[in-house]
Amino acid sequence: MADSCNAVPTLPTLGKLKAAIDVSRLAKTYVCAMNDVHAPRESMFHPAIRVAAKVISYLFHPLFIPVYMGWFFIKVLRLFSALDEWHQTLLLVQFFVNYTLLPLVTVLIAKGVGFIDTIYLKTQRDRIIPYIAVMIFYFWVWYVFRNQGFPKEVILFSFATFLSICFGAFVNTFFKVSMHALAMGVVITLLVILSLKSNLNYGPYVSVGLFIAGLVCTARLINKDHQPFDVYAGLVLGALAQVIAWLFV
Repeated sequence: MADSCNAVPTLPTLGKLKAAIDVSRLAKTYVCAMNDVHAPRESMFHPAIRVAAKVISYLFHPLFIPVYMGWFFIKVLRLFSALDEWHQTLLLVQFFVNYTLLPLVTVLIAKGVGFIDTIYLKTQRDRIIPYIAVMIFYFWVWYVFRNQGFPKEVILFSFATFLSICFGAFVNTFFKVSMHALAMGVVITLLVILSLKSNLNYGPYVSVGLFIAGLVCTARLINKDHQPFDVYAGLVLGALAQVIAWLFV
């Protein structure tokens, strides 16, 4: 027993020990590399970029997109040229109240009574009640616009917006789709359809729309609010909603 304890390691034993050390070093290197890959994406971007991404997300929030489109219909396309300036302003206020104010108030009330954890709707559970409420508001807007004989472009947009919310509420059961991307998908597809069906030159509008959509979707990823699939799915569902609206309106 004494001889075996005091024995000098043989060459094969030293070789196995060296191999074990090499494997340990390799495993450590691999773990460090995987930690770098899966590190929070916030560390990959400069703080100024993250701030810019948040500003873009707020500026082009889904609740504001319909108001911007209302301004586009009224002031750029001049679809309501028969109205005077005062009534055009009232119409834009109508867009704001129905598409922005009422959903926002609903979210604030839901937060106040404890139905949701945060007004930022970080989880799928938090989005259930806002989705249902917004579906009701947006259906009513489309119904009123259609019965009041609004221009077809406005009816197309309002119906597609309602459908996109319905799609978002359905897939919310499975994953947290990006509502920003839903809105962008509706807008881009509408501009493309109008460019194909109208004699007007929509090229600049389509280009601006694509640029803004790229900014918004990239901002959602930089802020770690969504996975890439959530954003891509939102764009596709928004585009699908607008195509369906075009087919049936």
